[in-house]
Amino acid sequence: MTRTERWQRLLDLLVERDGLEVEAAAEALGVSAATIRRDLDQLAEQQLLVRTRGGAVPHGVSYELPLRYRTSRRAAEKRRISEAVAALIAPGEVVGLTGGTTTTEVARALAARPDLAGGSPALTVVTNALNIAGELVIRPQFKIVLTGGVARPQSYELTGPLAQQTLGQLTVDTAVVGVDAFDPADGAATRHEDEAAVNSLLCARARRVVVAADSTKLGVRAFARICPTTTVHTLVTDTALTAPLAAAFEGAGVELIRV
Repeated sequence: MTRTERWQRLLDLLVERDGLEVEAAAEALGVSAATIRRDLDQLAEQQLLVRTRGGAVPHGVSYELPLRYRTSRRAAEKRRISEAVAALIAPGEVVGLTGGTTTTEVARALAARPDLAGGSPALTVVTNALNIAGELVIRPQFKIVLTGGVARPQSYELTGPLAQQTLGQLTVDTAVVGVDAFDPADGAATRHEDEAAVNSLLCARARRVVVAADSTKLGVRAFARICPTTTVHTLVTDTALTAPLAAAFEGAGVELIRV
């Protein structure tokens, strides 16, 4: 297990248990207590947790892992989902990408498509995610439109009135939306109302809305709704989606793609 993988697992355990003891963490990860102490000290220096006597607790009241530490979660599923989403996009389209780990993988899958290696432009990408814009802007065949706004350090997303003002002036062909939750009855949602407001507007400005989400995010609810289920045209997810949930989404008129 690499240090990055170990840190990811420690942060996951911290969220699951709302606190960690050194000895318990060492046993769970199969490493020495000294290694865990060093790891916790280094994570505390990055303000990702708060050290306590004998362990650690989450940093702050509202705890969310930064994007760079969430990337490895369900990585294989996210790669398959992202490739399937990228295959839905036609050359020359205007594509809207929200922030998140799965949509970041979609951006990378689009960049890897041979048929999008040239064009003027091959794609126009509208995004409020600083990391996605940074990865794609070096590709001259892509026209990148980055909204203004206030940056959220956890997700690299720009939110607020400036982002909404920009999106209100644009029209996109396909909006690819990452979510924290998608329930057939309650719709697509995220944990943060500022992100939800921007993502909702992107959906409203799109001719087609595609939700890209692994199965752990389906059939659950989150605090701030992005859009009702009827707004979503296509859901791309993994094969672990249960049959009852699949039937509920299809009954709501959502096209399902399982990979």
